[in-house]
Amino acid sequence: MIILIAGASHTGKTALAQKLLETYRYPYLSIDHLKMGLIRSGNTDLTPCSDDRELTAYLWPIVREMIKTAVENRQNLIVEGCYIPFDWAKDFNGEYLEHIRYICLVLSENYICNHFADVKKYASVIEDRMDDEYCTMESVLADNAEVLRQAKLHNVSYVLIDDDYEQTIDAAIFGE
Repeated sequence: MIILIAGASHTGKTALAQKLLETYRYPYLSIDHLKMGLIRSGNTDLTPCSDDRELTAYLWPIVREMIKTAVENRQNLIVEGCYIPFDWAKDFNGEYLEHIRYICLVLSENYICNHFADVKKYASVIEDRMDDEYCTMESVLADNAEVLRQAKLHNVSYVLIDDDYEQTIDAAIFGE
């Protein structure tokens, strides 16, 4: 089984991947780690501040082929990051698609307005965010509104987190 976890920045993709790793013992790939490895090694002229569309165009073909390899080898893998395109499924035929589960995390406007302090507080729970001063309520609202718009436009599965974060995630993923 391949589990793709997409969503805007600060929605808990990495924390969810960690939780799934602990529950199912599936390894996970952070696309951010791949990005930084390629950038730091000099294998791309892109930077951490490059446009997300450029980063997605560069990273997705690599990640896509890693997913195919995992499916072909009957391996489980969790892939998380904001560089999974909304039209990701077009890159896989049916025999691959039956092994891939996609989920997109979206924070509602209500959740962001009522829990922005928590969004900031838990931002570095799994990995250190050195550039978190750019995380503002306005940027989180805008990012999540755009992710929700794109998820609806592309008719992909998403989890709208509106009140209780943990309960919503657990219900969506674990059926609790």
